[in-house]
Amino acid sequence: MALLSIRVTPRAAKPGIGDWKTDPAGRPFLEMRVAAAPADGAANDEVVRLLAKALGVAKGSVRIASGQTARLKRLEVKLDEAEIRARLSR
Repeated sequence: MALLSIRVTPRAAKPGIGDWKTDPAGRPFLEMRVAAAPADGAANDEVVRLLAKALGVAKGSVRIASGQTARLKRLEVKLDEAEIRARLSR
């Protein structure tokens, strides 16, 4: 199981998963764009759905561990980090 840091851009014209970036402290995070607005959990639901589909796992295998109301989130994924990177680089 891995903790994945992501930065979400809601209300994006082209939803999808972007590139791996590094924050000023040197920590990696994944950029994600979702079409949903950040209201009533719609953007969070889309983040989970989009990431699960990209990784080829069930939605229940992806959970928001922290940052439910923030753009920066930590997701718990039932894969190891190397497998996540490999599946997202295809």
